[in-house]
Amino acid sequence: MIANQEGIVDRSYWIETLIRIVRPVLYALRDKKLKQLMSNQGETTDRSPYMHLEALGRTLCGIAPWLECIGCEEEEEVQRIAYAELARQAIDAGTDPDSPDFMNFKNGSQPLVDAAFLAHALLRAPNELMSKLEPHVRRNLIAALSSTRTIKPMFNNWLLFSAMVEAALYRLGEEFDSMRVDYAIRQHEQWYMGDGAYGDGASFHWDYYNSFVIQPMLVDVLNVFGDKDEAWGKIRKLVLSRAIRYADVQERLISPEGTFPPIGRSLVYRFGAFQHLAQMSLQQLLPNHLKPGQVRSGLSAVIRRMMQVSDNFDTNGWLTIGFCGFQPNIGEHYISTGSLYLCTTVFLPLGLPVSDPFWAEPFTAWTSLNAWSGNYFPIDCAL
Repeated sequence: MIANQEGIVDRSYWIETLIRIVRPVLYALRDKKLKQLMSNQGETTDRSPYMHLEALGRTLCGIAPWLECIGCEEEEEVQRIAYAELARQAIDAGTDPDSPDFMNFKNGSQPLVDAAFLAHALLRAPNELMSKLEPHVRRNLIAALSSTRTIKPMFNNWLLFSAMVEAALYRLGEEFDSMRVDYAIRQHEQWYMGDGAYGDGASFHWDYYNSFVIQPMLVDVLNVFGDKDEAWGKIRKLVLSRAIRYADVQERLISPEGTFPPIGRSLVYRFGAFQHLAQMSLQQLLPNHLKPGQVRSGLSAVIRRMMQVSDNFDTNGWLTIGFCGFQPNIGEHYISTGSLYLCTTVFLPLGLPVSDPFWAEPFTAWTSLNAWSGNYFPIDCAL
């Protein structure tokens, strides 16, 4: 399709916002000064050993599809190439045992979480973040990811972290542990609650973890391994049908004003709450009745609404703890400065070229905007 001016404006704003968010992390890692420059805003100091890997894994998890994008316009392409190089330098800085920014991949439990977000980034940008790595960086990366195998995951969404690390190691040419993969897939089948939603463990929670972790990782683990086992292939079809339904639900959560309900834990991940809708857009797996331009318009409204508040960033450009602005009281005990960078996952559709319908379609009202404007909108149906 021919690029639409509204889509071009939105894309430019998305890139500008993404770069504003990730620049401090990637520039600090380029200079191998992340540990020196990033302070811990969290409630407790015991998160300091983990926050650097959090920042790396979560930043790359969101920016990766854009780094992999083919067919960018000239000015954007210059930026993309530059940030892809910064991302590779960041992986080097974080995985080199001799680097002052060498990260903790094995002490405590938290490193498994953020190694998995880093692993997810590798799957999302296999050319830029795997194929183009220098051989010694690739070896260090494999060693770092492999070292997380000593960590026992909690009996909830964490099972997917182990499976995601295995998926990345497999893509890096290593043997994968089929038990870690099988356990995560089968256990989430047991935790499926109906109508496109999974429990976070045996219980259902009213939060955004189906989007922060569960469905994006489950879909992509099965994209990697679905053809390796007949049972996994059958489950993959079920998982995709649920993922499509949950994307529909997520789109309906966007209010006419571009807000969404502040429910559940980890609200400091801000618009990362829409990672799943963003991923389904990237993978062109939206429900048939949702126009890509409609989803872009809704997500753009959310990003603009949150970013219009001035104190989302501190004076040095780092994200602050909060949902919409600086709201430190909503940072749970496990939150650090590095945790906040999961917000970047709303930007996954930047992996689609400007000619894709997601960007090429004009502004289109999303479901709630139509509903509250007295316009036609489709009946909602359970799966």
